[in-house]
Amino acid sequence: QVQLVESGGGLVQAGESLRLSCVASGLTFGTYTMGWFRQAPGKEREFVVAITWSDASTLYADSVKGRFTIFRDRDYAEATVYLQMNSLKPEDTAVYYCAVKARGLSSLLFEYDHWGQGTQVTVSS
Repeated sequence: QVQLVESGGGLVQAGESLRLSCVASGLTFGTYTMGWFRQAPGKEREFVVAITWSDASTLYADSVKGRFTIFRDRDYAEATVYLQMNSLKPEDTAVYYCAVKARGLSSLLFEYDHWGQGTQVTVSS
């Protein structure tokens, strides 16, 4: 059973940084992609960034390019993906979700099969 657990959210001021983590267990796909999505109050969930596990190829939403960086790490039992968020803006305020899909990169929400519970990021102006 795939499980995703996010952590690292919090309250920061505009211009500051946060690092989110997502620990995935139970992955049995031959190849897979892990992604981050976010959902602000009253808005639809949107794609932020994704990374393929095999070769660390990445895909970023235009709104976060140059400010956010995704990278991964793996030990024997778990896969961990990090989202380094710099130069945060109030419009980055949202619940951030980690998700995983089989095979390659995608920004399409419906292609992701498993989701974490989310972590709140709040950026004050």
